[in-house]
Amino acid sequence: MFALFKTFFHIGLFTIGGGYAMIPLIEAEVVDRNHWIEREELLDLIAVAQSCPGIFAVNISIFIGNKMRGTWGAFMSALGCILPSFLIILAIALFFYQFRDNEWVARAFRGIRPCVVALIAAPTFKMAQSAHITWTNLWIPVLGAFLIWMFGVNPVFIIFAAGFGGFLYGKFLRPTETS
Repeated sequence: MFALFKTFFHIGLFTIGGGYAMIPLIEAEVVDRNHWIEREELLDLIAVAQSCPGIFAVNISIFIGNKMRGTWGAFMSALGCILPSFLIILAIALFFYQFRDNEWVARAFRGIRPCVVALIAAPTFKMAQSAHITWTNLWIPVLGAFLIWMFGVNPVFIIFAAGFGGFLYGKFLRPTETS
């Protein structure tokens, strides 16, 4: 159980940008290094974690911890994931007021922004490959993003529509496999 805590503490400590930026580290530690789960299972956990209420990274840590060691594993991995952010935010809250007008601090935060975008973009492209998103079906996430951005469509409706469309495709249009 300490390995779960240590792994997710490390992930939480060295990730800037939130849950989606943690995906490459989670994949490296949980799938590649420790071999706790398979890459496909991580994709499934990401999908479930996105649809569950709560913090994305904590949801994934709970799912992995529960799979590895049950309830206590879920608790220890969630604690490991949460604790670094809590301690860092506590330290910032204690000292940031003194530095809020410092130009160097403002520049540092402006410099971190592009890195956060890259940390979120990289796993997005990797997940797209693993989910077999190609140029022929790229229109689905692009259309969903467009509807949300331009028309303010609730993402829940997009998710239900995509699920229903996937069901219809699998039921009626996908070629049957012959074995």
